[in-house]
Amino acid sequence: MARVKAPAKAVARVKAPAKAMMARKAPQAARTKAAKPAETSLTDRAYGDLEALIVTLKLAPGSAVSEAELSKRLGIGRTPIREALQRLARERLVTILPRRGIIVSEINIRSQLRLLEVRREVERLVARSAARRATPDERKRFTQMARDFEKSAKTNDEESFMRVDREYNELTVVAARNEFAAGAMALVHSLSRRFWFIHYKQAADMPRAAKLHADVARGIAAQDEEAAGAASDKLIGYIEQFTRDTVSADH
Repeated sequence: MARVKAPAKAVARVKAPAKAMMARKAPQAARTKAAKPAETSLTDRAYGDLEALIVTLKLAPGSAVSEAELSKRLGIGRTPIREALQRLARERLVTILPRRGIIVSEINIRSQLRLLEVRREVERLVARSAARRATPDERKRFTQMARDFEKSAKTNDEESFMRVDREYNELTVVAARNEFAAGAMALVHSLSRRFWFIHYKQAADMPRAAKLHADVARGIAAQDEEAAGAASDKLIGYIEQFTRDTVSADH
């Protein structure tokens, strides 16, 4: 018995819905993939904004906050806020209490000194690794940073110093190319920056701090691991003394 062939137009009509369905799925898949970077970006933005509020004391130590309050204040959804808070909790800038809310961490001299014990070892490793692994372009940037630090020391420009210091911290971690050291540095820098922000006007010698940072940057730029490591130890030694001096400055 001869098989009856379906008309070409009928076949086209059968295939068309399948193609249409695939066309509808494709944009949906694309939207799903595109949504992930946007979510990551919002979480990073939430983290940066919240970290800045904590470090500059706009969220005071010991104060209680909520996801809803922070979401409204920053204009960011609660999911990115929640993810950012989890990261801040790992960095000990906040404490999350189930069913009770979020508490901005208190500041404690003893814990700050213990933090510096860790920071001394990790920062020396990062400085030496950056001296060994930095690219030529990164070395040029470290050379310029050394000049910028020295300029801020001469003019006693606190804002310029803090701006260069933040870039310096970020670039040393990148140049060291050690993801484990980078994780450790992330845990100490925010706490250290907050402590500095609170006390530097009453106990810090900003020009000296800037010059010590310049020495580390210059050692890294020169590919001199020994010089970079020794300069890093001197810098942390100064910061430790500054931390101890805040006790007498507060009394």
